Amino acid sequence: MAELTLKGTSIHTNGSLPIVGSLAPDFVLIDQNLNPRSLNDFVQKRCLLSIVPSLDTSVCLTSAKTFNQLLKGKEDLLILFISADLPFAQKRICGLEKLDQIIPLSMMRDRKFAKDYGVLIIDGPLQGLAARALIAIDKQQKIIYSDLIFEVSQEPDYEKAMRVFL
Repeated sequence: MAELTLKGTSIHTNGSLPIVGSLAPDFVLIDQNLNPRSLNDFVQKRCLLSIVPSLDTSVCLTSAKTFNQLLKGKEDLLILFISADLPFAQKRICGLEKLDQIIPLSMMRDRKFAKDYGVLIIDGPLQGLAARALIAIDKQQKIIYSDLIFEVSQEPDYEKAMRVFL
């Protein structure tokens, strides 16, 4: 269990992030067309999992826009932007904001992903959503970087996360 804060108030996750060097747990999440997507769909790809509570908040949207910009020209890297939002909302927001580089995925059908990755918020006003975290995965699906953002309302360190792919 990790202790985080939401604007200074203590909240907790169900566990800890997977350990760097371990294989990334497989998952099934839902894409914008309501299709299930698993980690195996991205095999032999370098991926950054950007896990957020909701794309429909200012900090999460800023994060999505920043990663969308950072991805331009990096065709060998994918950013999977994972939230509890419905795929319809993800599609609407990505369309309005012209977020065409990130791949939004939804936990709408269950919270197994959040549980397996140790980011499920288990108390407080965001209970049931995912904590903000970044997990970098290499082409062999090994975790090469992880960062749990301890103040949920803060942005991650984008440059630090992207440096692991250089």
